[in-house]
Amino acid sequence: MMTTPSTPLYRLEGVGKEYDGPGEELVILKGLDLTIEAGESVAIVGASGSGKSTLLHLLGALDTPTWGKLHFLDRDMGAMSPEEKAAFRNREIGFVFQFHHLLPEFSTVENVAMQAIISGMPHAEAYGLAREALDKVGLSGRVEHKVTTLSGGERQRAAIARAILLRPRVLLADEPTGNLDERTGDVVGRMLLDLNRELGMTLIVVTHNRELADLMGRRLELRAGELYDQHRP
Repeated sequence: MMTTPSTPLYRLEGVGKEYDGPGEELVILKGLDLTIEAGESVAIVGASGSGKSTLLHLLGALDTPTWGKLHFLDRDMGAMSPEEKAAFRNREIGFVFQFHHLLPEFSTVENVAMQAIISGMPHAEAYGLAREALDKVGLSGRVEHKVTTLSGGERQRAAIARAILLRPRVLLADEPTGNLDERTGDVVGRMLLDLNRELGMTLIVVTHNRELADLMGRRLELRAGELYDQHRP
């Protein structure tokens, strides 16, 4: 019996991105063709200015392609309204950045639960999910601690807990180990991969860390806005 091929989670067809520069348009991405399957772990690598973060922003609906088609499952992301993009990000995407963006005056669990509460989730439910997420990243013993008492690695793990709170389909991480020492960065990188496998969420990481990139199921290399190479270990 013939089987129907599954729809890729992301499908990019000739995707390009340009910005207005001084006196000319600045082309950042140049006609990318790419598919990413649900549950993959993908590293995006390349020199500074090659378009890595721009691509991540497109995948996270933080920006819109200038040309080409970008689909999430069967949905055209370029056709989403700002309100639809916000709802999409809240429902489908978890973000982890190089800096944790935690608020120092609040406890760890308050930081993790905050966005869900702002979005209208009852406090008890949000705090319950936050405690579960913190347990997933090994911070169950630091739930009530102020963020200022956490180490750099613990703060980044708290940021990861915040990103996975609502069990998004996709976890997008932009240089998640960039501010960490080598040992702590290795712990955080392996934790991201553990969550990818355990929760089944697609993991897409922009990184200059070669060791982290080599752990991923696929590595995409960008050069001057073009997809230069795709490598699977």
